[in-house]
Amino acid sequence: MESIVRGLLYQKEYVEFYVGRNGDLDISAATAIKRAQKALGNHNSSLILVLPYPAKDQKYYREFYDEVYLPIDRKTHFKAAITKRNEWMIDHSDLLIAYVKHSHGGAYKALLYAEMKGIKINNICLSFVK
Repeated sequence: MESIVRGLLYQKEYVEFYVGRNGDLDISAATAIKRAQKALGNHNSSLILVLPYPAKDQKYYREFYDEVYLPIDRKTHFKAAITKRNEWMIDHSDLLIAYVKHSHGGAYKALLYAEMKGIKINNICLSFVK
């Protein structure tokens, strides 16, 4: 993950990294981005936490992330909020870096949505089973 992030920081004029915080991959991605920013500087990037609904740890999040977004309408049912948040991130992205192992679940649905939208996908899982 960190090598992908470093490559993007070298290649692109500016990169906004949208991440969630709903699983181990989200936390690993945020940590890899922070490490790359520390090594290369954060002059051409920002790490943006995109939340599906309000969270308690807003102070911590605002200290760790460059920005925190809550793009989902509060009227969205909480069971649909993560899917809607994922779609928002994909709608505002040029590249999806995913770790999808199976052809079911929320991450897989996000991958399918990105395919449908024509977004470039880098699935870093080497053992994807469709």
